Amino acid sequence: MEKFVLIDGHSILNRAFYGVPVFTNSEGTYTNAVFGFLNILFKLIDEEQPDYLAVAFDVHQPTFRHEMYKEYKGTRKPMMPELREQVPLIKEVLHTMNITTVELPGYEADDVIGTLSKRGEKDGLDVYVYSGDRDLLQLASENIMICIPKTKKSQTTVERYKPEDVKELYKVTPVEFIDVKALMGDSSDNIPGVPGIGEKGATAIISQFGSIENAFEHAEEITNTRNKNALLEHYDMAQMSKTLATINIDSPVTVSPKECVLGDIYTDNALQMLKRLEFKSMLNRFENVSVSNDFEKNFEVIRDYTECNTVFNEASSADNIGLYIYIQDHIKGIAICCGDDYIKYISIEGFITEELVISELRKLIKNGAEITVNNIKSNNSIYNADRNSHIFDVEIAAYLLNPLQNTYDYDDIARNYLGMTIPSYAEIFPKTKKGETPSTEIEENIVKYSCYNALVMYKAREVLEKELKEQGMIDVYKNIELPLTYALYDMEQAGIMVQADRLKIYGDKLQKNIEILEQEIYDEAKHPFNINSPKQLGEILFVEMGLPGGKKTKTGYSTSASVLEKLEPEYPFVSKILEYRQLTKLKSTYADGLATYIGEDSRIHGKFNQTITATGRISSTEPNLQNIPVRMALGREIRKVFVPKEECVFLDADYSQIELRILAHMSDDENLITAYKESKDIHAATASLVFKVPIEEVTKEQRSNAKAVNFGIVYGISSFGLSQDLSISKKEAEKYINEYFESYPGIKQYLDNSVNDAKTKGYSVTLFGRRRPIPELNSGNFMQRQFGERVAMNSPIQGTAADIMKIAMINVAEELKTKKLKSQIVLQVHDELLVETYNDEIDTVKDILVRNMEEAAKLHVKLEVEVKEGSNWDEAH
Repeated sequence: MEKFVLIDGHSILNRAFYGVPVFTNSEGTYTNAVFGFLNILFKLIDEEQPDYLAVAFDVHQPTFRHEMYKEYKGTRKPMMPELREQVPLIKEVLHTMNITTVELPGYEADDVIGTLSKRGEKDGLDVYVYSGDRDLLQLASENIMICIPKTKKSQTTVERYKPEDVKELYKVTPVEFIDVKALMGDSSDNIPGVPGIGEKGATAIISQFGSIENAFEHAEEITNTRNKNALLEHYDMAQMSKTLATINIDSPVTVSPKECVLGDIYTDNALQMLKRLEFKSMLNRFENVSVSNDFEKNFEVIRDYTECNTVFNEASSADNIGLYIYIQDHIKGIAICCGDDYIKYISIEGFITEELVISELRKLIKNGAEITVNNIKSNNSIYNADRNSHIFDVEIAAYLLNPLQNTYDYDDIARNYLGMTIPSYAEIFPKTKKGETPSTEIEENIVKYSCYNALVMYKAREVLEKELKEQGMIDVYKNIELPLTYALYDMEQAGIMVQADRLKIYGDKLQKNIEILEQEIYDEAKHPFNINSPKQLGEILFVEMGLPGGKKTKTGYSTSASVLEKLEPEYPFVSKILEYRQLTKLKSTYADGLATYIGEDSRIHGKFNQTITATGRISSTEPNLQNIPVRMALGREIRKVFVPKEECVFLDADYSQIELRILAHMSDDENLITAYKESKDIHAATASLVFKVPIEEVTKEQRSNAKAVNFGIVYGISSFGLSQDLSISKKEAEKYINEYFESYPGIKQYLDNSVNDAKTKGYSVTLFGRRRPIPELNSGNFMQRQFGERVAMNSPIQGTAADIMKIAMINVAEELKTKKLKSQIVLQVHDELLVETYNDEIDTVKDILVRNMEEAAKLHVKLEVEVKEGSNWDEAH
């Protein structure tokens, strides 16, 4: 029998919106609901293999199934703006996939579904209705199955209902289900129901009498007096509710089920649409869709030595060269683009050797050729370039223009800045089927991929430079981000030495402590259990041990850190659980994790990323050396395994309160500026103002509280957040914040202005002109807007701190090279620079660090730097 699938468009889109974290594409368009909807759509098409498919939508204008009761249906809660703007978007996507969409003015989507499902059944089709709305259970029949998608642990499952399933779950038939809903009501669908009758009572009445009308006629037989009186008193409400709950199965829908043929959904238009939405994980479904592109006719493979020389000669006189190097273990080829019709792929074969190509590339760079690449740092071992080279990096430029984007691949750049839709990596190198040559080894694919990269590099440079100038960020690009990439490259090449044997001893020590702690926990629990299992731990804490404060979730009791930390002061057992978690984290992430990154030279060569964070801060990966815990003694032990090489020490230079100093400058607050100029203890000075006591009488607790407020204000802390940090009431915390702003009125005005400016412009700006878009400020969600306001307050400060540190790094690295010193920067962690310093260069390097870091920016208050010396990282910190 042929199969007809009907989808409740708004219901599934709504479910997808709340089931997938809110995100936007690089254009700032909200797309999470569309993404979730398509995941469900693809899954059901794969599983059901329907012959016919239609998606029903409510009309945007208010629709009322029953005009006489529109005061009820007309009071539905409006959609959040982030969801509402995705409705036309999903319709557009469905149209590109040639999927039928149906909407009927004056009727709701479930009326359309009710009508089409019954027509489909009459036409001899098996009908499958997909919706999150259980109202539609009333449509279930032998040939109509109601399917309710459910998301559990990020996996979508489907509950399926035929009449017998409805009867088993709700104790009534599908038709009787209407009456149950009418009696109990449904606030989400604005069905009032009968006051006083709940789900249990409604089910009991309808399972006994079959309908509201029959129950009313035999009301004296209703044994529950409360339910009987409620029905008798509000019978008119019950009838109205039934009318509202009943789906229209004879609405004037003009399309017939057999007109909703499901053809090939993987169209070229759909592919382009999904690329625009940046749904990369879905593109492999379109691998058989061919995208015609006139540029490919200009892709030429060079295998001849003489022709190779000709390409490099042409490049030497070009105004701009788009360059891409294809590497798999070694260089397989390079693509060079000097114009839309000059795109060459030089294959490494025969007399065209790797050494020849590298030599020719370095000549171009040394002679000042204008070259454009994507991510200089990744291939600088080949380029051998420095900050004076004329290389443009499209990844860095695109990151500055939109730091919220996840990727800056060539196809992202083409789509976002050139208006071009070109094949992505996943399309050119699709998953290889068993027995076939891997697609990454097929030369045709390699040539296409490399040439498209070079083409985009060539075409994007002018566009990106123009955009950077228009947004006032060309100086940030040229004077901060571009020279920084060379400093980071040198740091990655240098690496940092790690004592592997000492790291192992540290890991063994942790393991021993873990085992002792584990046994102590088992002894107190009276039996062994999986401490790492939240479900088992929750049962131990809140059931077996009867601890207070248990929060039951769908998967068991919550054992999150915030829950356990509240119990810790009074329950030593909970302290042991938290300590166990800390130790196992240290063991797996650092003791064991770091060991895997130690190279043959006994050094870790981690990666430093400048296109990850939205604020401009540098991040560290493979491994993350910026996140090593230092507050606990065992955490600090990790830093002791990082050591300088022979004849060297570590010099660690750290900015003192850089963000507070930036706040003083940007807010121009007289009191804060004066405190810094008079070299006062800034936290004691704040406590003196807030608590209205002389500075010499400030207590340790007052200073500590003032410190929390000082740093909290920088991050836009709320009274609730401060109350949690200081373990005080929300009212007290609010009083602290108000008194702080009275003490520093310039800060209050600055923070308010920052939020207002960001709301007007859509972004915040650092002292150096770096922008940070804040789409959350326009969200319909209160929590999202609150987050946006905190970002608006903090980003200019944190971003400026990041810019200052980058400028300092660049200048320190440059002076070390200019003076031909052997010492080099090996780590950057937030406001700290670590330099592996030769013993005979210590005084010189100290001077270079302090001078360049303090002079990186001219503020109303002086930047202060403290330099410490040590034989390991912990000692120097």
